[in-house]
Amino acid sequence: MSQNDGFICSMISSKNQDTQAFTDNATGTLQQLGQLEMPKTESNFHSIIIVGQIEGHLVLPPQNKTTKYEHIIPQLVAIEQNPKIKGLLVILNTVGGDVEAGLAIAEMIVSMTKPTVSLVLGGGHSIGVPIAVASDHSFIAETATMTIHPIRLTGLVIGVPQTYEYLDKMQDRVIKFVIEHSNIDEESFRELMFSTGKLARDIGTVLVGFDAVKSGLIDEVGGIGAAVKKLDDMIKNR
Repeated sequence: MSQNDGFICSMISSKNQDTQAFTDNATGTLQQLGQLEMPKTESNFHSIIIVGQIEGHLVLPPQNKTTKYEHIIPQLVAIEQNPKIKGLLVILNTVGGDVEAGLAIAEMIVSMTKPTVSLVLGGGHSIGVPIAVASDHSFIAETATMTIHPIRLTGLVIGVPQTYEYLDKMQDRVIKFVIEHSNIDEESFRELMFSTGKLARDIGTVLVGFDAVKSGLIDEVGGIGAAVKKLDDMIKNR
């Protein structure tokens, strides 16, 4: 075999390997996500998804879909420090979860210096409410819901006055945060939280889309298009 023949064979072999690697990568993406890999495009903002149950200091069972606060907080720190990232989009579809973990995430978002927009899809229940209102501007889908209810304790509860005082203080932290970062007043929020007769086996209120905006809890009804446009405008006008 001549030197040229060997060079041509080497090129064909290398091309075949590259083609095989691309095919394997596309197949892996298809198996994991059910679709081919999306083309990569430059974006000046970052999105964080909060889904399922917000996990706190206790590890939840493996069958639960969870968002771990120890994963979210480092991402928020990185976003704040990265000069290439100009804004943050927070997308929520959560049933709530650990109060302190949820408040920690909310406090991180509200203290960021970059523009932030939140979008509630499906549901932003319980401790998901403070996270939703922590952004500079909040959206909720027309069919999305938000459940507002008192704080609960799980596990052993000691029936002494101090336990109820502790619960009351924790509840005040949540209420104070929500009214400071939304357009709802304290009296209206407490009325929604302690309402009876609206939930079959619980105390509280379910707000759907426009109801959340009408109450002053959320700024606007809209979807992903409106949220991205709002964030782009905030970044440009910063």
